[in-house]
Amino acid sequence: MTRALLIVDVQNDFTEGGALGVEGGAKVAAGITSLLQANPGRYDLVMASRDWHHGDDDNGGHFAGASAPDFISTWPVHCVAGTPGAEYHPGLAADAIDVHVRKGQGRPAYSLFEGTTDDGAAPSEALAAAGVDTVDVVGIATDHCVRATALDARRAGLGVRILSDLVAGVAPGPSAAALDELRAAGAVVESSTSGS
Repeated sequence: MTRALLIVDVQNDFTEGGALGVEGGAKVAAGITSLLQANPGRYDLVMASRDWHHGDDDNGGHFAGASAPDFISTWPVHCVAGTPGAEYHPGLAADAIDVHVRKGQGRPAYSLFEGTTDDGAAPSEALAAAGVDTVDVVGIATDHCVRATALDARRAGLGVRILSDLVAGVAPGPSAAALDELRAAGAVVESSTSGS
């Protein structure tokens, strides 16, 4: 088994104090770092995504603009490329990341699999090149980008485990529903301390 860790959108704008801050986001960043430091060699590949939106347009309708955001498909401006809000949270050990993925870039994108790596490849290509067949998924937000990433990983035929103590969601109800949907899709949901 070749396992990757997929870190989803642990960015300043998605943690406390950010444009779309999620409660518990900073704790997720610190928890992921602790996991990696306590378990060197646990993962054959560490891949992380960041929203990376253009600041000069509505990003394919993703930004609400002059209208009020509905927080379902339209959002306030966030994670604009090159701004502090788009950077990884300082509590995340960015030096442990092997492959960086940028998503958005002028259009709505929720799943890590919708992005591109720094060398322009699809994330699925980078995972395949490394022989990855199983992924652990962590990050922000459970009910949006973590959900989309994990579902795409299952569609790609990968074994998927959501580390429930290393995700944070926008709202409790939708986050619980997302985890139920992921279980129904064949993902395992368990704590990062539940074995390897």
